[in-house]
Amino acid sequence: MLSFGVTFMADPPVSEVVRRTVLAEQSGFSHAWLWDSHVLWQEVYPIFTLMAAGTDRIHIGPCVTNPVTRDPTVTAAAMATLNEISGGRMEMAIGRGDSAQRVLGRKPVPVSEMERACVLIRDLAEGREVDLDGTPVRLKWSEGHRLPVWVAAYGPLALRCAGRVADGVVLQLADPFIIEWALRYIREGAQQAGRDVSEIKLMAAAPAYLSADLAHARDQTRWFPALVSNHVVDLVRRYHDAELPAELTDYIRPARGSRHQPVQHLLDGGRPGGTDPRLRRRDHPGVPVARRPAEPAGGTPAGGTPAGRRRLGEAS
Repeated sequence: MLSFGVTFMADPPVSEVVRRTVLAEQSGFSHAWLWDSHVLWQEVYPIFTLMAAGTDRIHIGPCVTNPVTRDPTVTAAAMATLNEISGGRMEMAIGRGDSAQRVLGRKPVPVSEMERACVLIRDLAEGREVDLDGTPVRLKWSEGHRLPVWVAAYGPLALRCAGRVADGVVLQLADPFIIEWALRYIREGAQQAGRDVSEIKLMAAAPAYLSADLAHARDQTRWFPALVSNHVVDLVRRYHDAELPAELTDYIRPARGSRHQPVQHLLDGGRPGGTDPRLRRRDHPGVPVARRPAEPAGGTPAGGTPAGRRRLGEAS
């Protein structure tokens, strides 16, 4: 089932983020996410408390957090507490720690560390005992609400990790060919863990802008490819071009004179009443996708980036 959520930057005032979350719920969005980078934006966990208190149905969480800004046991305790406050509506998307680390002059953590954190945080938050370097640890007070964990991934290692441990995968792009390429590694990871890949959801965390002027829509979302370009640069440095799809590597090496090419790969744009052809392409069997549009003019809560999800097996 395809659904749509919205992502906000935690810019002050907090009351505006809460207001937009209430509006998102009233508008039928399934999720309200916050970017979690504590130097660039406000601290998300107090805001989550107010978002949960002001809503009844919408799911809430960081998109994305990381394993090092806070100790994973702190993250687990925060999510378990928020699940009590929200009535079990918390979800967590996690990555290696990009902006949150780089702004402090540090590097993202290895995929292996992120994978361990996924398992530890989910188990603790849901009330299970974990072995923490030889010490048994359990949040005995946890009510045991389920905590869906999403993994943000670009490269083969992270995508396989998502296939092994994630409930969902966050892809910060909209190109169906790159999504098809990514699915290969997600399936490999799921097979390694003996999982059914159809149970893993997919989020295309790509901005979208609704306007009768397509050039204007592209200009309004051009900030996003610039923001995430470092992910693609890291991949190109780490992997041989033969291992990466041309649609991805061309993003940082666009053809001369093609100023729209990177934007088209990473976002959805179109006119009111129309449909981006890539959305129709993503409705084809084998390319299920969830979207996270950004600030459609005149409708979506301002300042957000909207998200949907679909299970990997639901397109057939």
